[in-house]
Amino acid sequence: MQTGAPAANAIGLSWGRALFLVGVAKLIAAPYGRAFLDAMASVYPGYTAQASVDQVILDILYGVVDGAVGGAILAWLYEHFAKA
Repeated sequence: MQTGAPAANAIGLSWGRALFLVGVAKLIAAPYGRAFLDAMASVYPGYTAQASVDQVILDILYGVVDGAVGGAILAWLYEHFAKA
């Protein structure tokens, strides 16, 4: 059974949504999520964790791509070890 693409899409969209929610919460209340977003800024090049709309959009894009790649790897590992 192939679960790679659906898993990649689901995890990518979920991670992007999570970063979106924290980013919007930071736009509303600046200190919210500071440590989390600073950690994401250390992982994603070009993202600075500033409270601005363009940084939230960049964070969402990084999150969707990162989650999709991670989801595809996770699905591949699952399929690989489920056969054994």
